[in-house]
Amino acid sequence: MSLKLSTRPLEPGYRYFERFVPPAEPAGRPKGPEPHISAEAQVHDSILGPWCRVGARTSLSETAMGAYSYIVNDSSAAYAEIGKFCSIARDVRINPGNHPTWKAAQHHFSYRAVSYEMGESDDEDFFEWRRSHRVTLGHDVWLGHGVTILPGVTVGTGSVVGAGAVVSKDVAPFTIVGGVPSKPIRERFPKAVQDGILAIAWWDWEHERLADALADFRALDADAFVEKYV
Repeated sequence: MSLKLSTRPLEPGYRYFERFVPPAEPAGRPKGPEPHISAEAQVHDSILGPWCRVGARTSLSETAMGAYSYIVNDSSAAYAEIGKFCSIARDVRINPGNHPTWKAAQHHFSYRAVSYEMGESDDEDFFEWRRSHRVTLGHDVWLGHGVTILPGVTVGTGSVVGAGAVVSKDVAPFTIVGGVPSKPIRERFPKAVQDGILAIAWWDWEHERLADALADFRALDADAFVEKYV
C-alpha cells in the first residue's frame, strides 16, 4: 500500500505541494501564516503547516511538516513526519539516501533504471521500502547544525540533538543526545515536568492563545510554566 502524502486529508491551514514552483517575484521576508518556501528550495509531494519556513537550497521530498516548524538552509528531509514547532538547523539530513545493501548491486541503476536507459520504469518496490522507513520527529524538537537522522528513527517530543550527531536509534522525549553514533547525555527535565508539558500540549494551542501566553513562555522556567498551566 502506498504511503504517499497526496491522498492525506489536510488540516485547516495546511498545504500540499506536489512540486513547488518559485514565484516570479521574490517573496521577501516571511510574513503571515502561509508556509514560506525559499525560491532556491525544492519541495515536492510534501505537506506544510501554517507558519512553516523552508530555507534556501533545502530539499523536501514526501515530507509532512507540522505548524510553525522550520528547516533552514542547505538541509534535506525525505520520507519524514515532522511535528509542530520543530527547529531544524543548517546542513541537516533527515532520512538521507539509502541503498539495497542486501542485493548484488546497490547502485542507483538497479532502481532508477529510467535515468540509465535500462528500462521504462523505476523499481517502485524500492521506493515503497524507503517510505516504510519514515523518520518521525515529535513536537518542539531541536536538531543542531549538521545532524543526520537515519531511516526509521523516531525522535521524541522536546528532544535536542547536538550539532554533528548521527542518530541511528530512537530518542526518548525531552532527551538531549549527541555524538557519532548519538548517545543520551541527559534529560532536559524531571519526569514530573515532562509529564506536565505533555499534558499541557502547548503545541496544540491556537495562535491567539500562544500569543497571550508569550510573556510566560519568556519569563517562566519549565517547572513554573507547568505549575501555572496544568
